[in-house]
Parts: sequence; structure tokens; C-alpha cells
Amino acid sequence: MNVKKKPLISVVMPTYNHARYLGRAIESVIEQNFTNWEIIVVDNYSSDNTQEVVKSFTDPRIIYLRIHNDGVIAASRNLGVDQAKGEWIAFIDSDDWWTKDKLQSCYEYMNDKTDLIYHDLEIVANKPVGFRRKLLKSWQLNTPVYLDLLMRGNPIANSSVVVRKKLLKKIGGINECVEMISVEDYNTWLRIASLTEKFLYISRSLGYYFIHSNNSSQKDLSIPCRYATEEFFHRLSERQKIKIEANFRFISARFNYLNGNFKKAKDDLWFVIRNDRSERILKCILMIVSIQAFKVFRAK
Repeated sequence: MNVKKKPLISVVMPTYNHARYLGRAIESVIEQNFTNWEIIVVDNYSSDNTQEVVKSFTDPRIIYLRIHNDGVIAASRNLGVDQAKGEWIAFIDSDDWWTKDKLQSCYEYMNDKTDLIYHDLEIVANKPVGFRRKLLKSWQLNTPVYLDLLMRGNPIANSSVVVRKKLLKKIGGINECVEMISVEDYNTWLRIASLTEKFLYISRSLGYYFIHSNNSSQKDLSIPCRYATEEFFHRLSERQKIKIEANFRFISARFNYLNGNFKKAKDDLWFVIRNDRSERILKCILMIVSIQAFKVFRAK
């Protein structure tokens, strides 16, 4: 293998105090069947042994950078993209990891008909997940892609994406607005969808999304989602805007339901029931029934 040739795919991996997970993420890239890649690890000056973990790998395709990103992970990703030599950028968070055939599977679809490739991820948690999803299941976006993204929400997991670098540069990089933290990727896909319809979904799980106490799955993402989408609202009808509001209310309701804030959850669930016509209505009804049953049980 000629490791000095220009990589086709640059893997951008931001990290901060994830030394206990980072080795697994890096190793999952090293073990790929497809070998024409580089890894750019962008460290937000971690206080743990992150640097030692990176240096324990002697592969010359691994590049280690440091940045003070002030809590804005988009700044780390943008630095990685700026330094990337590859034509394609693959994103992976340092607590996630890939199957061995992830890059090869994506490579097979890299042609003039695709600009952004994504796939499913299996959910793994460090504690029992109960009735939570076991799979980050996506779908093939319909055209116009930006409208499907707006109306149905973001189905694209960051650690699944392989995208042309030139498109990331054309949109000016990932938005570093602090109000968008945790959903800046959603805004990125929307802006890319304003340039191209060539989004391709691989209907397979090619990686693992790790849930633990410090990641964004523990946050109410409805508020940053509003910031991520608001620049596109001028294209929408009033009915479409209400549908998107129902999307946000469902995200908030689910978060509050899982965290025991049942009053707030019920208010949002009723809004969704009144204004949405999707299969989520059944989920809303089931959550309301569960809340009522819990109240009866507690009253006994």
C-alpha cells in the first residue's frame, strides 16, 4: 500500500476528553477494507490522555490537530475540512465507530450521480435503553431534498455522512453559531440541499452511535432545531410552517417525557395531535396514555 498517495477520503474526527472512546473510533477507520483515506483528529485541548491515545497509533495517515473551539464543535470540524486533502469528507464523532465495510460501501456509490452519502447507525448505550430506539434508521430523501429535510426532520446521522469537500467549502463551512450547537449538521445538510439534489441513502447499518451521559441525545434539541431551519422558512407556506412546528413540539415532548416533565410533554403532545397527520400521532397518544397511567399509579 502506498500511504503517500493523496487520499480520496478525509475522515474528520473532532474530540474532547473522549480518550476512553477515541481509540475504538480510530481503530474502526484503520480496519476499513477501503484504504485510501486519512484521519484528521481535531482535539479541543483535552485534559485527559487524548494526545497519548492518538500517538499510540503509528499509521502515517493519522493527522493530529488542536484547537480551542470554545464549545463549538463546528469549529473543530471546519478546521478538519480546511486541512483535508481528500476529495470527499467522512465525518465521525470520537465516541462512535464504523463497521469494516463502511468506506468501501460508500466508495461504490461515489460517482457523478452522488454528492452526499449516508446510512443507518446501530444505537449502543452504556446503560439499559428501555423503550428507546435501537437503530438510527434513515430514508431516501425525496426531491426537493431541502423541503423533505424541513418537513420530515433530519434523518442524516453525522457519523454516517460522506460528502464532497467542494460543497462544504461552497456553503462556507459548517455554521459555528452557538445557538445551533448539536444540530449544526442539520443546517449543513439543508444548505447543501440548496445546491444539489444528489443525496444517496444506503439502507444498511454501517456503524454505531454511542449514547452516554455527555452527548446531545440527553438534550432537548427542539430549540437549536429552530435556529437550524429558520433561514429556510421564507420558502414555506403557513401550513408547512405549522407542520414543522409540530415536528419541533414532538422532539420537545419526547425529551420531556423521557425526563419525567410530563406536564410540558402533554402540552406539546396535544399540539402535535391537533396539527400533524403522520404516524407520530399514535406515538403521541401512547405517551399521553402512559402519562395518565403513571399519575393514577402515583395517586394510589
